[in-house]
Amino acid sequence: MNTAQAPKGVLLDLDGTLLDTAPDMVAALNPICGRLGVAAPDYEFARDYVSMGATGLLRGALPYMDEDEIAALVPEYLEIYAANLACDTVLFDGMEALLNTLEASAIRWGVVTNKPAFLTDPLLKALNLHERSACVVSGDTLPQRKPQPEPLLLGMQQAGLVAATTLYVGDAERDIQAGRNAGMKTVAAVYGYILPEDNPADWQADYQIDHPAELLDLIINL
Repeated sequence: MNTAQAPKGVLLDLDGTLLDTAPDMVAALNPICGRLGVAAPDYEFARDYVSMGATGLLRGALPYMDEDEIAALVPEYLEIYAANLACDTVLFDGMEALLNTLEASAIRWGVVTNKPAFLTDPLLKALNLHERSACVVSGDTLPQRKPQPEPLLLGMQQAGLVAATTLYVGDAERDIQAGRNAGMKTVAAVYGYILPEDNPADWQADYQIDHPAELLDLIINL
């Protein structure tokens, strides 16, 4: 390991990287589909749309609707989801061990997500992660959102980190773009919510992992 450049911090996207939020986010579609008299989407199909947020999920579930109709449903969806944030949401397999090891090694970790704060904060608190995190930057913390670099720059500032020794891990191309734009090394979490048409190899991430445990191996070998 090059100790001068060894990671001193890891910032993580939320949905599809730190947390498997798909069970609760997809379930929030069911009341809307029921009210509209249409079949709820297949879970495995809808899961891939989670990284696209409420609008993407609704668009995937209701492909016959136009953008204005989808936009009109977003507040209803968010109200349903906000009331059921942490029913079945869990850390991805291996993530608790990863966080424990980072903390034991004095490597700070934090969250930078496009999810709005009114969902991010209560979710992290419900799972006892908020106080453990060195920073929490949500999608509405700043005027800018990923792929712009400002949220990551703020996260590093809050956590006392610098780009040269901080990794950013995410499961969407905008995550990798944001990390690059912030001058960080980037890690594509391909265990997350990858759309069928997406090819993570095209995102130009510095590294790619299939499981959170691989991030530990990566850090050790840097």
